[in-house]
Amino acid sequence: MGIITRSSAGRKPSEIMRFFVTTFIGIVFGFFIGVSVPTLSITKLNLPSGLLPSIDLTYIGDRYTGRQAWAFMNNSHKRSSSQVQPLNDTSKIWVPSNPRGAERLPPGIVEAESDLYLRRLWGKPSEDLTSRPNYLVTFTVGYEQKNNIDAAVKKFSGNFTILLFHYDGRTTEWDEFEWSKRAIHVSARKQTKWWYAKRFLHPDIVAPYDYIFIWDEDLGVEHFDAEEYLKLVRKHGLEISQPGLEPNKALTWQMTKRRGDREVHKVTQEKPGWCSDPYLPPCAAFVEIMAPVFSRDAWRCVWHMIQNDLVHGWGLDFALRRCVEPAHEKIGVVDSQWIVHQGLPSLGNQGESQTGRAPWQGVRERCRKEWTMFQTRLASAEDEYYKSIGLSDTSNSTAR
Repeated sequence: MGIITRSSAGRKPSEIMRFFVTTFIGIVFGFFIGVSVPTLSITKLNLPSGLLPSIDLTYIGDRYTGRQAWAFMNNSHKRSSSQVQPLNDTSKIWVPSNPRGAERLPPGIVEAESDLYLRRLWGKPSEDLTSRPNYLVTFTVGYEQKNNIDAAVKKFSGNFTILLFHYDGRTTEWDEFEWSKRAIHVSARKQTKWWYAKRFLHPDIVAPYDYIFIWDEDLGVEHFDAEEYLKLVRKHGLEISQPGLEPNKALTWQMTKRRGDREVHKVTQEKPGWCSDPYLPPCAAFVEIMAPVFSRDAWRCVWHMIQNDLVHGWGLDFALRRCVEPAHEKIGVVDSQWIVHQGLPSLGNQGESQTGRAPWQGVRERCRKEWTMFQTRLASAEDEYYKSIGLSDTSNSTAR
């Protein structure tokens, strides 16, 4: 004979029915609540840690699922309560020593510098690079000079990153050369190398390179070897340099004329009255802008001196001395590794013909104007600085 409890025996059929109906409604209501709110951030719930291993995490937000989410939460719980901060609370991070604009980032995540090393789209990032070139060479080019550039690039070893700036918009055609497939190509129509340099060679981008070559496209390199050139640069302590120029071709300054009796020279004799001081340009502390080579530190200074709107760079060569000290010892010409300035009409012909003049004439006119504008800006900037520190006599500060 079964035993009937008092509570069960005393319960009326209507009460039993009401119990089942209430339970059913509660289940249905809970189901619809679950469907209408499918995401739940468990990290925001204050659950006992002992319950967490038993939860099957199938969906948290739109990022973590299953094992990934559990690993994230498990690592979070291993931290002490004093170390854990809300993930969306950046007000507690402020590091003044970080780069400007990155003060709210934890220092360990800040990448203040970059590079021009090419990366794969697959595999482990740590295995992307089989080598890291120590030097960078850039050429500003048009496709018509392809054979000249091909010959020049072959003078630079695998220890160089090759970067081509294309002023004519033609890039894919260069893939006929095998080295071009490993080079970096940047294209912007009718722009000069100093326009490119200001925008793509920021010191924090080219920081991995010991030396940066910023060269024109019309240079003959039959008597040049880049590795040997840099050996002499280091030997003679040059921070800014260029190869000597063949004396019988397109020569403008005596300082950059090749001398056959030495490895390097740093001073020269110019025409009477051209040099106010034997240690100032163009008699010393001077190289031209057609084929300069900069150390990493020198380039950091020179980049800041390049003006955004003065794209031809005329006058810049006379001001390079401000970026090294003593300039007459750290700027020089490497004679035993020399080049030929071919003087080919290339970028100059990218101008527009106005008032019946040839395109190159308008380009040359702007070059001269930019030289005057740069000199004026530099002199004004120096005057303002000296006045700000209480010096009024700056007559010798802008001497050439």
